[in-house]
Amino acid sequence: MRFSLRFNNDLPPAEYVRLALAAEAAGFDQFWVSHDLFWRHAWTILGAVAQATQRIQIGTCIVNPYTTHVAEIAMAAATLDELSGGRALLGFGAGAGDFLRWVDIQQTTPLAATRDSLVALRMLLGGGRPVARADGGIDLDSGDPVRLARWTREAYLRFPARRVPIYLGAMSPKMLALIGAQADGGLPLLLPPEHYTEVMGYVADGARGAGRDLAEVDVAACVWASVSNDRAAARAALAEKVAYYGHAFSPLILSRLGLSHADLTDIERVAQREGDIARAAAMVTDSMLRVGVVGTPVDLLPRLEWLAEQGARHLSFGPPLGPDPLAAIEMLGREVLPYFGK
Repeated sequence: MRFSLRFNNDLPPAEYVRLALAAEAAGFDQFWVSHDLFWRHAWTILGAVAQATQRIQIGTCIVNPYTTHVAEIAMAAATLDELSGGRALLGFGAGAGDFLRWVDIQQTTPLAATRDSLVALRMLLGGGRPVARADGGIDLDSGDPVRLARWTREAYLRFPARRVPIYLGAMSPKMLALIGAQADGGLPLLLPPEHYTEVMGYVADGARGAGRDLAEVDVAACVWASVSNDRAAARAALAEKVAYYGHAFSPLILSRLGLSHADLTDIERVAQREGDIARAAAMVTDSMLRVGVVGTPVDLLPRLEWLAEQGARHLSFGPPLGPDPLAAIEMLGREVLPYFGK
């Protein structure tokens, strides 16, 4: 079993160094940082983490081709890999349409943009150059949203780069299938965790269609987690995340929780427009909190056990982790990782 941690990019940079060192000491395999708009810059954070750690792999969770050109993403990934001694991971995806609209970016053809960006990233990180379609070197979606077919022969990295593993962040059926078809790994958000079997069905379909062995793809069972010996404090921490991100939940996620967008309208207004996260969190119900795992380490085990029974080989714990993330990392390392044989 592999274990990883995922963090939002909303903390002071020095905090991530402390958290990464704790994660490495606790036995975690990977350390991911998000790149959400208007928070701190993930590449900068990971550069600091790279220089402070020795073993743990580090990656973005996730970057997208709409706010950053794929050429610059390849440059950043290769540089981080060089800085970390070959420990970089590239978490990539189409991004969240709700957040992109804040800056008037339309998420046009997200599946095609993601698929073609993967082709470009593989080429660049593999030391390649563009080849005209007539030569059979590039297999693109007909829309070519990243305009890769128009790149010139001068579009290549000027320094040696390793083939950095690419993990695809995905939630829709076609994006999930793309994990199985093209990615090295996947970061599908399991909201709630019981969504795992459905997710893996789509990933397996993609792998089968591409003639790949599903065992070659590292699919992380990405759950939202909040752990503390103080159950009320754990609940409050997860409620804040639901209050901030709940408006972006898909209808499918909401239906699994027995909810609709109407149930989150007032929470979104208070959290996003009025900026009162504490009041919005107080409006979050127990049904909404089923989106993640919450409570003491022992409280988390039944749902994590279920994931392992369904075939999960990688458990990934995401924000908020708990009211005290550092304490949560230590508790998970002490009481949860050993339970699964780590």
